[in-house]
Amino acid sequence: MKRTIRTTALVMGALMAVIGLPAATAQADDPAPRIDLRVLVVSDGGPSTDAIAAELENAGTPYTEVDLQDADRAVIDAGFLADTVEGRPRAKYQAVVLPNDNPFPTGSAEMAALVAYERTYSIPQVDAYTYARPQVGLNAAVGTGYAGSIDGVRAEVTQAGKAGAFGYLEGAVPFEDNSPTVGESYAYLSTPAAGADFVPYVQAAIPGRPTKGSLVGEYRHDGRRELVVTFVYNRYQQQYRLLARGIVEWMTGGVHLGADRNYFAVHVDDVLAADDRWDSALNCTPGDVDCQPGEGTPNPIRMVPADVDHATAWQNSREFTFDFAYNASGTVDHREDNGGHDALADKLMSDRDRFRWINHTYTHAFLGCVQDTAVVPWKCATNADGSTRWVGRNEIADEIAANEAWGEAAGLPLLSEELVTGEHSGLKVAPQQPVDNPNLGPALADTGIEWLGSDNSRDPVQRRVGTATTVSRYPMNVFYNAGRAAEQVDEYNWIYTGRAQGGSGICEDNPATSTCLDAPLDIATGYTEHIVPLETRIALGHVLANDPKPHFIHQSNLAEDRIAYPVLDGVLAGYDALFTDDTPVVNLRMKDIGVEMRRRAAWQAALDAGQVTAYRIGDSVTVRTPDGVALTATMPVGTQHGGAGFGTAYAGAVSGWASADGLPYTLDLPTSAGAPAGPDGTPAVTGAPAVTAPRTEVPAGVEERVPYAAER
Repeated sequence: MKRTIRTTALVMGALMAVIGLPAATAQADDPAPRIDLRVLVVSDGGPSTDAIAAELENAGTPYTEVDLQDADRAVIDAGFLADTVEGRPRAKYQAVVLPNDNPFPTGSAEMAALVAYERTYSIPQVDAYTYARPQVGLNAAVGTGYAGSIDGVRAEVTQAGKAGAFGYLEGAVPFEDNSPTVGESYAYLSTPAAGADFVPYVQAAIPGRPTKGSLVGEYRHDGRRELVVTFVYNRYQQQYRLLARGIVEWMTGGVHLGADRNYFAVHVDDVLAADDRWDSALNCTPGDVDCQPGEGTPNPIRMVPADVDHATAWQNSREFTFDFAYNASGTVDHREDNGGHDALADKLMSDRDRFRWINHTYTHAFLGCVQDTAVVPWKCATNADGSTRWVGRNEIADEIAANEAWGEAAGLPLLSEELVTGEHSGLKVAPQQPVDNPNLGPALADTGIEWLGSDNSRDPVQRRVGTATTVSRYPMNVFYNAGRAAEQVDEYNWIYTGRAQGGSGICEDNPATSTCLDAPLDIATGYTEHIVPLETRIALGHVLANDPKPHFIHQSNLAEDRIAYPVLDGVLAGYDALFTDDTPVVNLRMKDIGVEMRRRAAWQAALDAGQVTAYRIGDSVTVRTPDGVALTATMPVGTQHGGAGFGTAYAGAVSGWASADGLPYTLDLPTSAGAPAGPDGTPAVTGAPAVTAPRTEVPAGVEERVPYAAER
């Protein structure tokens, strides 16, 4: 044993000398190293490293990417990884992400530099996708485990995973199976190799065997820690979205810039008004612009008081709040036509404090160009000189102000700075109106609007319009002109089938943005069997993507068959089954969503400009940002700033925004926060070298199965 230790120490010292890193010794008076809060992502162009980079980008976590396919890329050596700042050793990266456990050629100096760096500074490594074999602490999958498709498999988080970085998950990790003909997830399932210090965090049953195999696990060896992932994924797949947070928490020890929460908000447009109904015989909507003028008889859809009761009861059961975007003329006109009576409005006003409310303009008028509806599709009317005729500034301002005045008189809990125009009109809409109405911005300033809803499908990037900032909203594919499930299916078939099948052919004409159905959906079962699962999956995908943007439906979808609820139930019930109680859905109103999006944009711009520095020394984190840019961070519970707690609790950590005003912002961590645990569960000493034999095995190349990118 003594000979082994002596030989190991000599080999380790020789290796450190070769690659240029100091052969550190754990001296009591050595300064603690500075660990920069930045992740190194080494990519080979595969979907798995791309997915991890996307998670870091979306959360606002700084990272540096080295593309192995780029001939002009940086060389990974000692100077690239570490240096000295003010007499203190500095590790430039708090974690390393590799495409697999060793993507370099045999004998690579770059891999040797990474190995030494990880040992010297206790830097964890993520193997984004590799195959099971002894070099990563697992038995070979072939012969003793399984290698193949795991579409539709229900994996589970182990007790070790729940006690660690994946503790926000309830347990199940279902793998998608969206296509019966396309392979979506390929994996290697195997058990830990004899004598290996390997702990599975996520596992699944090995087909044909009584044992379970690891899909995500930690392998400790030679003074290093690796998170070994043995299934391939892309950034959109649900199984990855469930695990992405845990992967980042594991690699950073729960100490990193950026934050990740799960958001869901639902705006219900046209409340108090009525929506036109789809005509299954005409294949258009009488009363709207997709029918010829005078074609068909309008048959509007409007909520009744019982629908309000149902909405209230549903909210209470889900601990969720709708945002009602209202048009006051809907009730004014209804009372004029019904002897002053409007039971729906009376019910909504009595229950007004149960919902959030948004100004949706008084009459839902189109506020862009003046529409010429004598043709289908409509076009912008023109002046005698050929220029576009625009709805005027005063008309736009009147629509906004009149609706706000009615709402205030009715006692609605409004925020006067929020607005969603009818059909998002006034903003650009292709192809008829490629630019904003030039009168929109001034009218928004006239009425004090600061937050303006936009349609994410055509205006996804937050931008300024006059005094307002846009908040992009996801349209749910539950149609505004459908109150019955059969109407939804009939219109769906019209849009998504080819001409030979009796459809419109829209999907054939737009293959880049639409997919044709193989056959028309059954009118009786198509909604529950096809549309609801698809829309649920798409919306839940947004929720799991750290995306605060709201979704929108229409009041017609809460009426009659109440067709929105199966989708909303699918999202929230599905979410509740996957996450623990300390990881709730975050349900914000529009202004707060806009603020979150604006902060993120400013933060990302500062990161891209290299204006943010952050590092950890021992149990202290220091962050510097430019003036006026709030910082965002995720830290262990108990972290303090200036003697007060930092952030708010979420998913077993604390996270939030803070203002540094250009000064150093210091966070005091709980003792040993983020320090990797040793094999016996005690914290290891970050920055102290481990004296163990260097790893010399060089793995073979990694076979990659690129998964199916599902519609999203």
